[in-house]
Amino acid sequence: PGFFPPAATSILKRQKQLLRKNVRFDQVTVYYFARRQGFTSVPSQGGSSLGMAQRHNSVRRYTLCEFAQEQEVNHREILREHLKEEKLHAKKMKLTKNGTVESEEADGLTLEDVSDDDIDVENVEVDDYFFLQPLPTKRRRALLRASGVHRIDAEEKQELRAIRLSREECGCDCRLYCDPEACACSQAGIKCQ
Repeated sequence: PGFFPPAATSILKRQKQLLRKNVRFDQVTVYYFARRQGFTSVPSQGGSSLGMAQRHNSVRRYTLCEFAQEQEVNHREILREHLKEEKLHAKKMKLTKNGTVESEEADGLTLEDVSDDDIDVENVEVDDYFFLQPLPTKRRRALLRASGVHRIDAEEKQELRAIRLSREECGCDCRLYCDPEACACSQAGIKCQ
């Protein structure tokens, strides 16, 4: 009696089997969440961090091309708002002579006073310009209120301030050599800073 190896599968069949197991990147699924007060991030100034609800409230599926187009539209709108804010600031600075004189007209200006004709979004490369901008405290509060958050927890402001202050003190007081018994880093179980 002889030894017969198991029937070998063809190379083509093995390739098809491998292809079926691969992940396909042909669509994008986006989950939308309601905006809530965050309690999980530390903005560089003020309180009222932005967060999201525990569960999503809607889902959309896009092809890769549709998603890229949607992102382009969204980024253009964000860029338009950012350019309007810059233009508004420039108008206020001009009316107040760079903030050196009072101007009731400048105080009364809003984004509605900036015409869309003054903004040239089409000639700006969105991908080169678009990046996340830190939002001022007033803007974050306005976003929360617009999203239905009626009561903003004021305690978060003090907590965030304490965290920012604690981040200013980093490392230990060791000079030239580390004394593990006096080194705050060593006692915390990290390398001496």
